[in-house]
Amino acid sequence: MGTFLGLDLGTSAIKATLIDGSTGAVLARASAPSTGEQKIQSPAPGFAEQDPLVWWHHAKEAIAQIRSEHAAGLAEVEGIGIAYQMHGLVLCDEALYPTRPAMIWCDSRAVEAGESLSMAVGPDYAWQHLLNQPGNFTAAKLAWVAQHQAEKLKGSRWMMLPGDWLAAKLTGASATTASGLSEMILWDFQADEIASRLFAQTGGRIEMVPPVVPTFGDQGTVDPSVADALGLPRTARVLYRAGDQPNNALSLGVCDPGEVATTAGTSGVIYGVTDTTRWDPEGRVNTFLHVTHTSEAPRRGVLLCLNGAGSLYSWVRRTFAPGMGFAELNALAECSEIGAKGVSMLPFGNGAERTLGNRDLGASVHGLRFADHGLGDLARAAQEGILFAMIDGLAAMASVGVECKKVRAGRANLFLSEVFAQGFADLTGAELELLESDGALGAAFGAGVGAGVWQPAEIRSMLVQQKVYRRSDDNLEAWAEAQDRWGLALRRASVSA
Repeated sequence: MGTFLGLDLGTSAIKATLIDGSTGAVLARASAPSTGEQKIQSPAPGFAEQDPLVWWHHAKEAIAQIRSEHAAGLAEVEGIGIAYQMHGLVLCDEALYPTRPAMIWCDSRAVEAGESLSMAVGPDYAWQHLLNQPGNFTAAKLAWVAQHQAEKLKGSRWMMLPGDWLAAKLTGASATTASGLSEMILWDFQADEIASRLFAQTGGRIEMVPPVVPTFGDQGTVDPSVADALGLPRTARVLYRAGDQPNNALSLGVCDPGEVATTAGTSGVIYGVTDTTRWDPEGRVNTFLHVTHTSEAPRRGVLLCLNGAGSLYSWVRRTFAPGMGFAELNALAECSEIGAKGVSMLPFGNGAERTLGNRDLGASVHGLRFADHGLGDLARAAQEGILFAMIDGLAAMASVGVECKKVRAGRANLFLSEVFAQGFADLTGAELELLESDGALGAAFGAGVGAGVWQPAEIRSMLVQQKVYRRSDDNLEAWAEAQDRWGLALRRASVSA
């Protein structure tokens, strides 16, 4: 048995993990850029773009790091799995050269275009067939380009998600998945096919949509010249691709109805699996095809997303303590108390928020007193603000059949903080299980599933448990007071916006 390589195309970095194809054991890990983060360009307020060519450069850099650490294992790769930041729009020509920068997930310029699409097809049709409104998702981004940059659209051969483009750079063949089309809000759940009625209103050409391939299985062999350059065997195939949140769920063994995953990286997400077909009529949470979906055993992934989570915490560190590591900042947050001594922080600084009806309130700090508060209080207020914003959407998840009783997360990002992890358990009442896993590992496991080596449900048994958190009844009164104060700040900000 050979090895499997997982690539995770994130907002901040490209991560790579090489695993043993027999045991699932990690052989090597890498991340690029090795210093700093991938840049997000914002040429106008609400815009968020990245250059796909930079993604490719960093993907090659990450694979080169794997090669330097474990060249023999890389030369035995049977399959590659790809995870990627969801809801982006990559437009490129026949040769896969981008015709404009990629509009990424947190780009909020297309809200109005999404509203126009909804009216064009009818909101009832969108709910019943798409389980979502076009909102600010990929279909709406395509419509924005058609309205404002028609020449860019005319010069484009393909429209793809970020992971589709990365897979195409590896194999030379453009493709997408049904799960990916549902992320774009271009999947008709009733007809079980591309939502051609909505696509017709975007201004795009239907032939721009790549062929649909299964989420797991043969999606193309790596181009020989690419394989040679990267140190991969010429027989290596792409065997799996998925958006970062469905993939995060897979990486934690969250595959069946009733199972829930959460993550708090750049964004904060709670993602639950259900076998029912329901939607939130207010659009606060969104329903997609989960990676384990089949027509015989339907699996829907219900996603609650807060745009600014780790990005807020990173901003606090970068702005107030640029020489400090996150572990030290977390320790300072622990020295503050629940409620951060009266400081409340709204984390809505990454554009329009779905949980707020696609409003853009911006981030803000409330109750700050220079004589009383220090960096630890700001760090704690940031973490609590992220938690409160995530918890605020749980009622919407319950309305579509997902309840947080047991939740799994990777021991990474904000879940490295005791304040954040215990706060999540206290506020939700859920048992929170932290596991040693991440997106690149999930992508590698996905490649193994695509090769037929494992079943998705077997992944959990191969993961190392780090810690389990449960609600502490001693903290409930303090949390309730802090949450009420945060809610008041949110209501005031909503009125003034």
